[in-house]
Parts: sequence; C-alpha cells; structure tokens
Amino acid sequence: MNTNHSEIIIRPRITEKSGILSESQNIYTFEIVKSATKDSVNKAIKSMYKVNPEKIRIVNLPAKNVFIKGKKGVKGSVKKAL
Repeated sequence: MNTNHSEIIIRPRITEKSGILSESQNIYTFEIVKSATKDSVNKAIKSMYKVNPEKIRIVNLPAKNVFIKGKKGVKGSVKKAL
C-alpha cells in the first residue's frame, strides 16, 4: 500500500462511548479509509502520535437508512479502528 500515513487515518471518532473507553481503558477510536489494514493503521499511529499500539481492532459499520425531519436518507458506512 503506497499511501502517506496521514491519509490512512481520517479523523478521531469522538462519541460518548469512545470517550468512556479512552478514559477507563486507554482505547482510542479513529475513522480510517476503507482500504486500510491493521498493519497500515499500526504504522500510521506510530508515525503520527509517536506511540506503539498494543492491539488494533478494525470494525466495518454498514450504511443505515434514517428518517430525519420527515425526510428519508442514508447514513454512510464507515470503517473504524480501535
């Protein structure tokens, strides 16, 4: 995979659950590109944050149909790394 490490991690995923996990268990959550692997995420975290992750888990969240303010829509899918 020939990409820059900063292109693999899109952004930190800030939710109530991720905040609780980071405070209590030192687990941090990031949104990553669809083509990312555990090895590429490991290298990106090492280069960007200067830490060595103990374990990396990757989860694919599917797209969902939503109904907001009387209109139908689709909430996009995302791939996240813990």
